[in-house]
Amino acid sequence: MAVLLHHLPTATMTISSEERDFFVELGERIAALRKTHSITQTQLAEALKVSQQTVQAYEVGRRRIPVSALPVVAQLLEVSLEELFGASHRKTGKRGPASQLERSIERVALLPKTKQRFVLEMIDTVLAQSGSAQ
Repeated sequence: MAVLLHHLPTATMTISSEERDFFVELGERIAALRKTHSITQTQLAEALKVSQQTVQAYEVGRRRIPVSALPVVAQLLEVSLEELFGASHRKTGKRGPASQLERSIERVALLPKTKQRFVLEMIDTVLAQSGSAQ
């Protein structure tokens, strides 16, 4: 007995320019965070169970990354989903631009862990010296 499979027409889904911009920016953030953590496209691809070419397509915004893959990406890149989407998380209710110290801390948080430790050691040294000088 032969089984005939009916082919359903494939719907082409167009996205708005705003959606396209979102996926391009998301891909750029993923690429930047991946590089900051010294993770290769191949390593990210293995974690997502996709090809390296698919990861490359996500990073340039040529393909939309599936929602189900986002928690894996966020965990691997050590960021929250909000940060992955580009939302800066401020715990203070302060309005207005971030202070230079806040901006510097955010930049340090994007560094690889070894460089973060180095920066923290420098800060601890300066604080210890200023505490003994008082």
